[in-house]
Amino acid sequence: MVFAASIPFLNEIVALFAVSVGMAYLCYKLRLVPIAGFLLAGVVIGPNALGLVYEQELVDVLAEIGVILLLFTIGVEFSLEKLSRIGRAIFIGGGTQVFVTIGLVTGGLALAGIGWQAGVYTGCLVALSSTAIVLALLAERAETDTPAGKLSLAVLIFQDLAIVAMVLLVPMLAGTGGGPLDLLIVLGKASALIVAVIVLARRVVPWLLEKVVRTRRPELFLLSVVAICFGTAAVSAMADVSLALGAFLAGLIVSESEYSEQALSEILPLRTVFNAVFFVSVGMLLDLRFVLANPLLVLCVALAVVVLKFVITTGAILMLGYPIRIAAATGLALAQIGEFSFVLERAGRAAGITPAGLGDAGAQTFIAVTVLLMIATPFQVQAAPGFGSLVARTPLRKLGDGPGPDAVKPAGDDEHGTDVHAMEDHVVVVGYGPAGQRLVQVMQDVGIPFVVIELNPESTAKLRKEGVPVIYGDASRAFLLEHAGIARAKLGVILINDPTAVPRILQQMRYLNPTLQLIARTRFLRTVEPLQKAGADIVVPEEMETTVRVFSHVLGAYLVPPAEIERLVREIRQEDYRILRGSIQEAHLMVLQGLDEEGLHTRAVALRNGAPAAGQTLADLDLRRRHEITVIAVRRGGRTLANPAGDFQVEAGDRLVLIGSAEHFAEAATLFRAPLPADE
Repeated sequence: MVFAASIPFLNEIVALFAVSVGMAYLCYKLRLVPIAGFLLAGVVIGPNALGLVYEQELVDVLAEIGVILLLFTIGVEFSLEKLSRIGRAIFIGGGTQVFVTIGLVTGGLALAGIGWQAGVYTGCLVALSSTAIVLALLAERAETDTPAGKLSLAVLIFQDLAIVAMVLLVPMLAGTGGGPLDLLIVLGKASALIVAVIVLARRVVPWLLEKVVRTRRPELFLLSVVAICFGTAAVSAMADVSLALGAFLAGLIVSESEYSEQALSEILPLRTVFNAVFFVSVGMLLDLRFVLANPLLVLCVALAVVVLKFVITTGAILMLGYPIRIAAATGLALAQIGEFSFVLERAGRAAGITPAGLGDAGAQTFIAVTVLLMIATPFQVQAAPGFGSLVARTPLRKLGDGPGPDAVKPAGDDEHGTDVHAMEDHVVVVGYGPAGQRLVQVMQDVGIPFVVIELNPESTAKLRKEGVPVIYGDASRAFLLEHAGIARAKLGVILINDPTAVPRILQQMRYLNPTLQLIARTRFLRTVEPLQKAGADIVVPEEMETTVRVFSHVLGAYLVPPAEIERLVREIRQEDYRILRGSIQEAHLMVLQGLDEEGLHTRAVALRNGAPAAGQTLADLDLRRRHEITVIAVRRGGRTLANPAGDFQVEAGDRLVLIGSAEHFAEAATLFRAPLPADE
C-alpha cells in the first residue's frame, strides 16, 4: 500500500539546502567562508533570480530559529568571569568603537538631511562586525591568542552585547515603541527577566542539568538544552521583551553550568543548519538588478565602511595603549559589517525603518555592501598582520610605540585558574577510569601538562575540586577537542571502554591535529588493526597484557629465574605485537623524549595517504624556513635515517621525527592532514 503524502514546502526546503550545499562547496574550493556561499545561495534561489523559493514566510520562520540559536550560543560562550578578565578592552575598546561609529554615521547622514532616528539606526548597522567569520578565521590561522586576536575578541564581545540593546531600541527609533514611560516599562521587564535569569543560572539550571547528566542519556541532555533555549526566548516574548535578549539570556543561564561545553557542542549542529537558512534568507533579499544598476554606489559605500571602521577601531585600540602595529591589524580585521546587522535589519524592516531612511534602495544598498564585505573578510584577516607591520614602518608609528598594557588576559581559564587555551605540548586524556586515574597521577608527579575529557559527572566534579583541568563532554565532538587545545597538544590518549566511540575520537583527533601522537587502549587483539586504521599510532590490547601477566605469575610460581621469564615475555610480545606499525620501543623513543624543553617540542608524525606532504622532498616542504620546524630523523620500514638531506622524498607510511613549537606545528598541520574517510 502506497501512501501519498504532501508535505508543504518540501520542494522549497530541498531546493534551499541543495543550492546551499553547492554554493558552500564552491566557496570552499575558492577558499571563501561558507557564509558567503549561503548568501549567494539565497541570491540564486530568491525571487529576484531563479525564484525556486517563493514562500518567504517559511524562510523567515526558519531564519528566526537561526537567530535564536545564534544568540543562544553567544550567551553560552559568554560569562561574567570572561567579562572580568578582558573588561577594560571590552568596555573601552569595544564601547569606543561602537559609540563613535554610531555618532559619526548619524552626524554624516544629518549633514545629508537625514533624520537622527534613521541615522542612529544606520550607525548601529554599520557598527557591528562579523563575530562568526572573524573568530572562525582567527581560529583557523591559530591567531586567537595573539594580541590582535584577543583585542578582536574583546571588541566583538561588546558588539554582541550591544545588539541586545540595539534590538530593544529599534521600535523607539521607528516611532512604534511609545514614549519614555513605555521605554521604562520595557526596561523594567528586561531587568526583571535578567534577575530571574541570574537566579536560574546560579540555583536552578546547574542542579537540573546535573540531574539530567547523571542519567547518561545524551538525547535527554540535548532536549533539556533546547528546552532551556526556546523556553527562555518564549518567556521573554510573552513579557514583550525581544527574542534576541531571551535567547542570549538562555545561553547565559547554561554558561554558568559546568556542563556548558557539552551543551554548546550539542547545539552547534542545529545552529549550523538554521544559521545557513538565516543567511540564505538574507541573500534572497538581494536584488541583483539593483546591484548591476548601481555598482559604483555599492563599491563606494563598501569602501567608506571599510575606511570608517578601520580608523575608528584602530583609534579605539590605540586608546588602550597598544602599538600601531597591533591596532591597525585589529582595525583591518574588523572592518566589515556582521551577521548581527542582518538581525537588526530584520527588526527594523518589521518596525518600518530602513537604512539611511531610503526605503528599499537603502535596504538593497546595505545588503549588497554587507555581502561584498563578508566575502572580502578572509582576505582582510589574512592581510591584517602584514598591514599592521607596514603601517608601523610609517610616521604613524609614533601613535603607539609601547608593547601595550596587559589589558587582555587569556580567555578560557576554568574556575580553578587552569588556562586550557594557553596549554601547549600537553596530553589530552579521554576517560578517567582506573587507567586514566593512574596516568593522571603519574603525569602530575612528573610534571607533564594535561587536560582530561570525561563524560562521568561524578569524575568531573571530583577533578574540578582537586583543581585538575577537566572538560565534561563527548570527546568525539570537534568543538570539545578544540576547547581542550588539541591543535597544540603533543599526545592524545584514549582510555574509554566504548568500542564504537574510540574510532570516531581517533579520527577527529587525527584530523584536527595530524602531528598528534595517538595512543589507544583496547580489550582485544582483533581490534588493534581497525584502531590503527582509524588513526592510532600505538594500540595497547588488554588481552595481550593480561596474558603476559598470567604467564609471568605461572612461571614465577615454578621458580623459573626472573631473567628467563623476562626473555620469554619479550619473545611473546615481539610475536603478538607484530601487527603494530613499528615497535613499542620505537614509539616510546620517538614520543617520550623526556621533560626537557627539547623533549616537549619533539613530535613523531606518521605520514598518511592523502596528506599534502606525501611525495614531496624535504626541500620542497621547506619546513624550517616556512614553519620553523626541523626534521631530525625519518623512520621508514625498519630503518631510521638521521638528518635527511633536502632531496629526500617523504612517502606515505614514513614517520617523521620533528622538532618545533606547538604553535608552529599547528600552523603546519594542513601539510600532514589526510582527508577523513568518506563515511565521516
